Amino acid sequence: MQTIENIRRKAAVYLRQGSSPRRLALTLVLGFVVGCIPVVGLPTAVCGVIALTFRLNQPAIQVANYLAMPFQMALIVPLLRLGGRLIPMAGPKGLDWSSLSHSPAQILAHSPQFVLQFGGMASQAMLAWLLLALPVVVLVTPALAALLRRVPVVAAAESGD
Repeated sequence: MQTIENIRRKAAVYLRQGSSPRRLALTLVLGFVVGCIPVVGLPTAVCGVIALTFRLNQPAIQVANYLAMPFQMALIVPLLRLGGRLIPMAGPKGLDWSSLSHSPAQILAHSPQFVLQFGGMASQAMLAWLLLALPVVVLVTPALAALLRRVPVVAAAESGD
């Protein structure tokens, strides 16, 4: 049976595999920021595509993505509100959640309006997220890279940026 320290060591090696501190910091920050996308279910796929496209460490980006889930849930409403202020929608403000208590036939009768309204709100929240995400990545990545350089197992990474 492996000791906890042995498991931690193997996990640290696996997470930093092929990554310099700067590249690992970028991977972790991108995973966390993308993990805060205000559309549930979307961040995992987006992180996977980003990691494949830019040859980033897939396990590291997904760990950061999953660590961001509580923040994603906490940020949905604030991002919806900010997006609503940035781009006000025409028509009724917000979704009429009372329609969800009606029969399935009534919901289906109004489903195009529901889908349009929900899609509009998701777009507003995504815009707000996008405006905040870029500055966070730019500001946090160098700070995290500096911190990671102080961690011996990460600082020993052999690959360059």
